Amino acid sequence: MTWIHTIAPEHADGPLADLYQRVRGPDGNVDNILKAHSLRPPTLTGHMSLYKAVLHHPHNQLEPWFREALGVLVSQLNHCEYCVVHHKAGMRRLIGDEPRADAACAALAGGSWGDAFSSAERAALAYAKSLTVDPASIDTLDIDDLRTAGWDDGEILEINQVTAYFSYANRTVLGLGVDTEGDQLGLAPAGEEENDWRHG
Repeated sequence: MTWIHTIAPEHADGPLADLYQRVRGPDGNVDNILKAHSLRPPTLTGHMSLYKAVLHHPHNQLEPWFREALGVLVSQLNHCEYCVVHHKAGMRRLIGDEPRADAACAALAGGSWGDAFSSAERAALAYAKSLTVDPASIDTLDIDDLRTAGWDDGEILEINQVTAYFSYANRTVLGLGVDTEGDQLGLAPAGEEENDWRHG
């Protein structure tokens, strides 16, 4: 599961037990990336607050499937198979159309986004790629390119935050040896409430 000791849900007590109740899946499962925080529960709280705000807040404007697509791209660039597998499953579920999902997955894997994504989406993916592999290269021209592609500044902030979140999550996974054993793939906090972190 990880290279460090983690506390299983059945052995948790106090604040950690409460947090596990808040993030559990439909069968009571807690994803391994979340259990990786078990020795420092406040970091689990921070992780989930950011994750919900960036990827699953009901007031976000980016299409939910495209947020997942950005996450898949960033995770591929960072060679984080854990996040690729989880969020590709989430993207497929949200697209809800198998041929379209196949095309999006193939385009992301191949690095040539073509017809699987609109011109605005391709601009966002290019920005996410640059921010991931060479963040110091980003300048005001990149933001201008996103505006020209049709994104407003709030949407640009969302693209930026999804990209940044996944680099954080990737480094959590890769730096601690988190694997997918026992995880339920493609689940996410489904509730409308900001503090509802239950996965479903």
